[in-house]
Amino acid sequence: MNLIAGLLEPTAGSIWLDDVRLDHVPPEKRDFGMVFQNYALFPHMSVADNVGFGLSLRRVGKAERRERVQKALDMVQLGSQAAKRPSQLSGGQQQRVAIARAIVTEPRLVLMDEPLSNLDAKLRIDMRTEVRLLHQDLGLTTIYVTHDQAEALSLADRLVVMREGVVQQTGAPQEVYESPDNIYVAAFVGYRNAIDGRVGRDGRIDIGDASLVVADAGDRLGGAPHAVAMVRPDDVTIAAADAAPGEARANAIPVTVRVSEYQGRVFAVEAQTAGGTTVFGYSETLLQPGTAAVASIAAESIRVYGEDAPHGAARAAAAEAELAASGVPA
Repeated sequence: MNLIAGLLEPTAGSIWLDDVRLDHVPPEKRDFGMVFQNYALFPHMSVADNVGFGLSLRRVGKAERRERVQKALDMVQLGSQAAKRPSQLSGGQQQRVAIARAIVTEPRLVLMDEPLSNLDAKLRIDMRTEVRLLHQDLGLTTIYVTHDQAEALSLADRLVVMREGVVQQTGAPQEVYESPDNIYVAAFVGYRNAIDGRVGRDGRIDIGDASLVVADAGDRLGGAPHAVAMVRPDDVTIAAADAAPGEARANAIPVTVRVSEYQGRVFAVEAQTAGGTTVFGYSETLLQPGTAAVASIAAESIRVYGEDAPHGAARAAAAEAELAASGVPA
């Protein structure tokens, strides 16, 4: 983001916008709007002066500046707050001021650097909708950096998943969500369960005292002797071992319940296999810690990745820990 904005100079490569090379253009001449994570508002200026700061630098006349500032504030529903100072506004309102400041100059590109990360959960959802509506109304191309997968999926027309500066996957949100290219991307888009196994016959992944039938597994494994099966918790149903006949369950894995949390209508369950693999899923009933249970997984909900050695789950756990350290919600 800083490279695109011109705040850092690249050590290699180049940056282009359409047919124009930008990496040698000064930041103030790139005609970009930027929304920072910490708002970066001038505390001694009014809301209107903060929003109009870029127009002042461009020497826009007072009458036109006043009109454009008011229009931008109206778009972010802060038209009545123009005379206030940033300290008199809530966090969500301050972020709206920062967004108004970024769009008021009608830039060629808007850069948003985790603009909602300092807001509480409800306000983040509300502001996410506001950002999407603004994009639809203005049609401004926006590069938006976030570690929140729900935010990325809901806002993006095109999604780029990066890790340590390297692109892992690019595509439409639905494509990335449904068909992650690797373990890291899978962890990012919610495949929290990572189960190591040995590739068996007929598309089965053997995992010790059980096996998983995986749809189209052969096409995905490329002949690897081991595999890691990744599944979203939403696709794992956990029930007491004596609750229903075993043959009625697809991909039934024996587990022992460790934690069961009520989340309204369902219980989020963390369980463990005999081999020590953690399984996350949901139950319709409360399961007490220590309960013998069965985790059922539909074959079509499993993504498998071939591994040369049986350490895929460890890699997935490391990827999840890396994402969590970056601020990804569980």
